[in-house]
Amino acid sequence: MLLGPLAGSEPLTRTLRTWLSLHGSWDRTAVALGVHRNTVRQRIARCAALLEADLDDADVRMELWFALGRTP
Repeated sequence: MLLGPLAGSEPLTRTLRTWLSLHGSWDRTAVALGVHRNTVRQRIARCAALLEADLDDADVRMELWFALGRTP
């Protein structure tokens, strides 16, 4: 499963979903989640590491977006 490495980490999953929905905006994601923008950066970096994914790649972001849409 694509999102398997994030299983059990609601903050990471929620941050990734929000970040993707806001087109990678650190500031808007931070406001939406009520956290500091550096927290968003750290969480997204952690997601990229756990998923072994290049989040700068639009195809990767699209695949993750669709995968997140299918998760409860």
